[in-house]
Amino acid sequence: MIAMQKNSVAGKRKRHSLFWATYALVVIGVAVLGMALGLVFGYAIDLPRVDELQKVRPNVVSYVYADDGRVLGQFATEKRILVTFDQIPKHLKEAILAAEDGQFFRHSGIDFSRAFMTLFRDTFLGERKGFSTLTMQLSKLQFTSRDRTLKRKITDMLYAIEIEKTYSKEQIFTIYFNQIYMGHGTYGFAAAADFYLHKQLKDLTVAEAALLAGIVQSPERHSPISHPDQSLRRRNNYVLPRMLDEGFIDAATYQKAIKEPLVVHGRNFESGPAPYFIEWVRISLEQKHTADEIWKSGLRIYTTVDYDMQVAANRAIRDGLKKFDRERRRWRGPIETGLDPRTYQHADWLQIFYEGLMVPGIVLQSSASQAQIKIGGYTALLGVDDVAWTGRKRVSEALKPGDVAMFSIEQVNRSERTLQVALDRIPEAQAALMAIENKTGAIKAMVGGFDFRYSKFNRATQALRQPGSIFKPFTYVTAMESGYSPFDTVLDAPISFRDGLGRLYQPTNEDEEYKGLISIQQALYQSRNVPTIRLANALGIKRIIDVAHRFGIRREFPPYLPVSLGAGELTLQEITSAFTTFPNNGVRAEPYFIKRVEDYNGVTLEEHRHRVEEVVSPETAGKMVFMLKSVTERGTASTAVHLAGDSFRRPMGGKTGTTNDFTDSWFVGFIPQLTAGVWAGRDEKKPLGNRVFGATLALPIWIEFMKEVFKELPAQDFETSFQPSGPSENNTEALIAPQPVSTDPITVEDIKPPL
Repeated sequence: MIAMQKNSVAGKRKRHSLFWATYALVVIGVAVLGMALGLVFGYAIDLPRVDELQKVRPNVVSYVYADDGRVLGQFATEKRILVTFDQIPKHLKEAILAAEDGQFFRHSGIDFSRAFMTLFRDTFLGERKGFSTLTMQLSKLQFTSRDRTLKRKITDMLYAIEIEKTYSKEQIFTIYFNQIYMGHGTYGFAAAADFYLHKQLKDLTVAEAALLAGIVQSPERHSPISHPDQSLRRRNNYVLPRMLDEGFIDAATYQKAIKEPLVVHGRNFESGPAPYFIEWVRISLEQKHTADEIWKSGLRIYTTVDYDMQVAANRAIRDGLKKFDRERRRWRGPIETGLDPRTYQHADWLQIFYEGLMVPGIVLQSSASQAQIKIGGYTALLGVDDVAWTGRKRVSEALKPGDVAMFSIEQVNRSERTLQVALDRIPEAQAALMAIENKTGAIKAMVGGFDFRYSKFNRATQALRQPGSIFKPFTYVTAMESGYSPFDTVLDAPISFRDGLGRLYQPTNEDEEYKGLISIQQALYQSRNVPTIRLANALGIKRIIDVAHRFGIRREFPPYLPVSLGAGELTLQEITSAFTTFPNNGVRAEPYFIKRVEDYNGVTLEEHRHRVEEVVSPETAGKMVFMLKSVTERGTASTAVHLAGDSFRRPMGGKTGTTNDFTDSWFVGFIPQLTAGVWAGRDEKKPLGNRVFGATLALPIWIEFMKEVFKELPAQDFETSFQPSGPSENNTEALIAPQPVSTDPITVEDIKPPL
């Protein structure tokens, strides 16, 4: 009896304890649930509205186009190309779904089965996998952050529910497709296809679609540029198998895609064919558009540049300067020595490597026959032939382990992480080129220096340099307008002048010889200084300066005779534009480079209108073409032109230019369709070297450029009414009268150009 009573009391105690334990659990559960609901409710009432999501257009790329529609460059804070749902290929949609959210079109923003499975695997198996749907990822892109916290996850889920209520699946997918970050500054799949593969969406293969879809999880780790091996594994071991499992592709398509090689490129518009030109466009746009319009609104800037001519101009400048540098300056060794290849790094290694890029590399090992070079994550081998230009017969004589030198990339093998390179160096001289269409003034090519990465100063549009003999044609234009004939004679004999301050000026010819009576035509095509000064003295220097201003030279010059020999300063753009007047029958078209600017919707914001002006009569222009043709036929440019080959046996004219002490080398030449000017020199206005004339450096660059131009432009004759007939009846006594010679001359440098 007593035992029964004890059991009854014990049972009551157990039931009492169970009751209170259950009660406590219920209370705690309710409290936790209440707290969770309160937390969720608190997050929910703080959520911004999502109904404006589709109305807000993200930052998009502003593109700069060449005259044939090819992209020259871009302005962008985020490289993005917007597309509609219908523009996305079916197999690309399926690749994205397979890689990121296979149930996207079947869930309501949250894939609960995937969420519970992920929670279970994270808790019991220690895996760290996410369960974000495309909608939740869109929430993270637009409203929250990448922080891995409970609050962010709950907020993403709440946003996903709201987004699904507000938008259709197609709208959500399209917004996600255009917004997702794809690495290397690109956003959205369309921009990624253009960047990595140089393709439009419609041209993607199944394997390429899978490659792009595989980038999303980790753009840094799965970049086919930086980590092609990991990118390929992600494509072959995850995305393509998922597409097969989901039934998006069949076995045959899967096998074909698996075997497709990884071929990627990468675009680097900053190092494209026209970086100086793109910067010139940007500066021009800033006069009419805000920074946000230029960099974020998706402008379409259509320019006058001929893409192939621009590439040719870039190549001619770089090759010409490097060739001149190797001929004139001996190899002085590497940039740095004695460094540790295991720890050495360089900022230039962070960029995308491409053919033609010059970049520093460090020597890992070297022998008589070859050297192994490290350039970022790539390696290259250098042979004896690659260092022959240095004068060294063994590679180890030029480069030793730990040496840092410059190398030009000739070929990139991204899959094997190898490069084919050539030993190189940055030349000391600089050069610029500008080509202008004669009839319209359209600028077809422009290069402002050797390499935009090392110097952004545009020597084609910004550099004021002494023109030297390139200025002489303005004196001869003045003579032709005054009634002289190319066949009239002028005395090439010593002469001196005294200026208003009593100083003596005695010009001399470059060869320090004198030819006596010669024709005006010969004086120009042989670039004789003394006959030009005689002409300038007879005609009046102020008249010559006025003529230069009519031709578009905007600089003010002092009224001193040495100005007729190029003692002032001007830009390459000015002198090249001025020369277009000669082959265009005396009419000068104002140069321009932007044809049209449109906004993102195709509305024209600005459009160029041609401005032309008759500068000289057709008769005078014809006389000048006749004389300037002689420069390339038997004058200062004839030797180089004749050696250039059969393609240069066509009508052309031009003028060389050299300044005192050989600081500036010029050549401006023209054919009926186009005028191109080249300047070369040192930025510090130091001599280029002994006896470096316009025909030594500038003319060879011009010739290399025009070789490519001639492939596009057929040979034509000049349209001119001038018919050579002999000397005029003009009084030439002032041109042939002897002058006293001073024994105390002054030089051109003594007469300073205006500031």
